[in-house]
Amino acid sequence: MSTLHTPQKIQSQTQAQAQVEAWKAAGKQVVFTNGCFDLLHLGHVDYLEKARNLGDCLVVGLNADTSVRRLKGEERPLVTEDDRARVLAALAAVDLVVLFTEDTPQQLIESLAPDVLVKGGDYTLETIVGANFVIEKGGRVETIAFVDGRSTTQLVQKIKGLKHD
Repeated sequence: MSTLHTPQKIQSQTQAQAQVEAWKAAGKQVVFTNGCFDLLHLGHVDYLEKARNLGDCLVVGLNADTSVRRLKGEERPLVTEDDRARVLAALAAVDLVVLFTEDTPQQLIESLAPDVLVKGGDYTLETIVGANFVIEKGGRVETIAFVDGRSTTQLVQKIKGLKHD
């Protein structure tokens, strides 16, 4: 479990790079995953816990608001990047949160060089951004199955269905 307290878990890319290097120097295996994590739900928590179990430290690359809007549309994110980062950082499974503004985490993955790269079960090795880099560096890539019936999109649809004009 991380020795960092919640606010300390949210770091810039430069800070995260130094922390990851320190963990690796101490012989720890660093796991990396990324996503929007908008409206955190059971599926996210299950995924992050399983990702964390693949190594010693879990770093989460979090899409910044501008990136989420480009990927998901103008109505997203529902929760601001600061709030999403703080909620993720509060989870015991998460050791570090790093915001990124690009559409993909490729540059962040290359700067952190994790030992394990993790994505959801809807991805294949060929579609996981950064997979080739991690493998070339001697790391591995894993996918984790989703919890059925748990997604932000489903939550948004349910909320919209309850809305009365």
